[in-house]
Amino acid sequence: MTEQVPVRGGSGWTIALVVSAVIAVVAIAGTWFVMSQQRTGVPDDTPAPTEEYGRRLIAQTSWLMGPDHPEPARRFTGNRLNCASCHLDAGRSPGTLSLLETFDKYPRFSGRDGKDADLKERIDGCMERSMNGRKLARDSVEMDAMVAYLQSISEQWVATSLSRRVVVEPPSLRLPSRAADLVNGKAVYEDRCRVCHGRDGEGLFASPDTRRGYVLPPLWGDDTFNNGAGMGRVITAARFIKARMPLGRADLTDDQAYDVAAFINSRPRPRMSQEVLDRDYPDRATKPVDSPYGPWADPFPADQHRFGPFGPIEAHYKKK
Repeated sequence: MTEQVPVRGGSGWTIALVVSAVIAVVAIAGTWFVMSQQRTGVPDDTPAPTEEYGRRLIAQTSWLMGPDHPEPARRFTGNRLNCASCHLDAGRSPGTLSLLETFDKYPRFSGRDGKDADLKERIDGCMERSMNGRKLARDSVEMDAMVAYLQSISEQWVATSLSRRVVVEPPSLRLPSRAADLVNGKAVYEDRCRVCHGRDGEGLFASPDTRRGYVLPPLWGDDTFNNGAGMGRVITAARFIKARMPLGRADLTDDQAYDVAAFINSRPRPRMSQEVLDRDYPDRATKPVDSPYGPWADPFPADQHRFGPFGPIEAHYKKK
């Protein structure tokens, strides 16, 4: 039986909810203005492997290579998310899921691939999973542009003085030692997330033209990340939610972030081929304990891998 975590209520939190909604509306308006300005004067039919085009691919992914692109050959993503849906400010926001240091971290060993992987392979992993789409050719304009952009922002970050490398986030998630409570997670969603992401997690389109993607992304359903994505893991999602959400006012408790992450990942979403997922983590002992799909190298049930408690699984592998 899981512990029930009280959901905040009362007039004080009503005011806080209104403030959060206002912040979200301001963020939406600002994002839409910037996106509108960025789209003017830059022809979509002349992509080039430049830093600027790479930035636009991350900020305006749906517009430039989404499923509604007028040229079928340039429809690389299977959903209408933008990379910036998770990598805030096109990856330039310091902190959780920032892309500022990504370029310098590759190549590195990938447990999922069972080998060293370079940056282009990592990008393709996101394309197939978070974007529910298909790989980019290694020598494509899109791939080279994104790599150029990531190199550029990495160089800018390295050149930034330590005193200006400010990360504004609450304390990191302390993982609860219990199974996630989906009932409480739903209550947290209704109280703190629904105002932006919608009653059914459907998000908010930027305009009636679906090619423009979302201002606020969907969290489940047919138009979001698939079950092979990193955000489909409860611990990963909870860490992001604790650090960044609600947008502009990240103040959820560890329990709230944990429970709402589990609730979100309990909802239906696109599924990768199990044949593909079976090839992940050739060494099963390196598979994250919260991987929602098997096979696993331990005796714990699927629901425990999805929703915890994760401590016993971690202890099992530490003994080996």
